[in-house]
Amino acid sequence: MMSEPHQEQHGPWQDPIVAEVRAARRQLLARVGYDLHALCELLRSHQAAEGRKPVQRTPRPLHSARILYPETRDDKPSVP
Repeated sequence: MMSEPHQEQHGPWQDPIVAEVRAARRQLLARVGYDLHALCELLRSHQAAEGRKPVQRTPRPLHSARILYPETRDDKPSVP
């Protein structure tokens, strides 16, 4: 006699780490009233309190040569 698959016996398997991260997310969002801007400010204040500086990078150009000419390895298209 074959046993039932685990999923049907006890429900779907849940990763405990994923569950913990999701619970923390729910708590943070509830703390700021589900306001995304307030969440960003809260996270920035946590960074500042720990002395961390956010990394700021310049945005890549929209029409990068890599997109227009994927066969090239650098940002300049090859000229025949």
